[in-house]
Amino acid sequence: MPIPIVNSIATWFLKKRIHQIDLFLKYPIDVQEELLKGLINKAKHTEIGNQYDFNSIKTYTDFAERIPITTYEDNESNYERARKGESNIFWPTPIKWFAKSSGTTNAKSKFLPVSNESLEDCHYAASKDLLCLYLNNNPDSELFLGKSLRLGGSKELYKENGTVFGDLSAILIDNMPFWAEFSSTPSNEVSLMPDWETKMQAIVDETINENVTSLLGVPSWVLVLLNQVLETTGRNNLFEIWPNLEVYFHGGVSFDPYLEQYKKLLPKNNFLYYETYNASEGFFAIQDRNKRKELLLMLDYGIFYEFIPMDTYDSPKEIVIPLSDVKLGKNYAIVITTNAGLWRYKIGDTIRFTSINPYRIKVTGRTKHHINVFGEELIIENAEAALRKAAKLTHSEIVDYTAGPIFMEGKEKGAHEWIIEFKKQPDDSATFNKLLDAFLQESNSDYEAKRYNNTTLKPPKIHSARKDLFKDWLKQNDKLGGQHKIPRLSNSREFLEKLLKIN
Repeated sequence: MPIPIVNSIATWFLKKRIHQIDLFLKYPIDVQEELLKGLINKAKHTEIGNQYDFNSIKTYTDFAERIPITTYEDNESNYERARKGESNIFWPTPIKWFAKSSGTTNAKSKFLPVSNESLEDCHYAASKDLLCLYLNNNPDSELFLGKSLRLGGSKELYKENGTVFGDLSAILIDNMPFWAEFSSTPSNEVSLMPDWETKMQAIVDETINENVTSLLGVPSWVLVLLNQVLETTGRNNLFEIWPNLEVYFHGGVSFDPYLEQYKKLLPKNNFLYYETYNASEGFFAIQDRNKRKELLLMLDYGIFYEFIPMDTYDSPKEIVIPLSDVKLGKNYAIVITTNAGLWRYKIGDTIRFTSINPYRIKVTGRTKHHINVFGEELIIENAEAALRKAAKLTHSEIVDYTAGPIFMEGKEKGAHEWIIEFKKQPDDSATFNKLLDAFLQESNSDYEAKRYNNTTLKPPKIHSARKDLFKDWLKQNDKLGGQHKIPRLSNSREFLEKLLKIN
């Protein structure tokens, strides 16, 4: 198709949606309130709707007073009933699909409902908006003249009652319209191969001769794939294989630890990185400006948002607030109500607002993935900022890491223990260790106070992991590939002990 026609179609589509985005930018609270009313009205005749008398809920206050905050465990029995074919339990339309979560929070996998509405009005709408926002910022883009290299998970069938479960990415691939496959690579057949290691080489073989213009996937796993592409082709960088490559759309884990490695594979200053924030429970936010790390909270995807200030989280004084009450710079846990039948559901992620006009956020970590054994409240955002700075100054490259506490024993003070796998070792390990400790103190005043004169915490104990330690651990736990993630920080030594044992 000639360039002018492609651009004309894209521009028409873009302008149509940008007008709708402008609506929630101008009237964010009104849009959210209307959305909540729509969700309640649609589900008023479900079991949940009858249980909490949705028919009489008229205001947000009614909603907040009537319906409790829930977790996966609170809802698991209802989700299992739906997986066995029952309907109208928590959402009126039949639920055929269930997204199997990566299970980093608990060893046990979670199976989260994905309705037709959430597929169309949330996940697929977000994919279109990602392109809209990108093209709006880059009108000279030639994105549509090539293919998007996507790296997703694998699919399994729940065969007893016709419901299907698998990685969310596999569900999305399996439900894509037939024409979408023509703009993506690899083929659906290869994308959904169950064996991860076999699939990686199959993807390489199928994509190296395509005109790839964009990349899509979780940074840690895409990096493995891209290194395999270079190894297979013997080329020095990715532009020698795909000269028209212009953007990488990434999400799932923080990109900060991987940025320098990507810059080596993609050595052009005008190459762009666009971050997304999506999960099995829904698609939440999209980077809406070039070279900015903030994400625009998308308010019209059938998701109603509430927030718990982390200084009250899981305490007797826990409070829950709507979007209209959030403040800049505070750390919040997210609570969602969705068009897949999740009602006031804690997703386990934490964010902070960098702007409230419009509402832009930065993901800061997980509610269960922090270290607060000694009152230091160390979160993933602190850890990754410190790791990035320490790595840069010691000319090292980090593949993966995890950290946990060394508990106090007798008169012994506590500490943090780290396992870090390097692609390139630091120039000097002792210097790296000191820098990491210093930058952690710089990014977190509570940690700094506990480290002052070794008052509560001794310097961190840091192990250098053998090659492929984390990959081997994931493989042992049947979590290799796709959307699976390493648990970064923990209040227990569970992950540390298991990794140290095989290191």
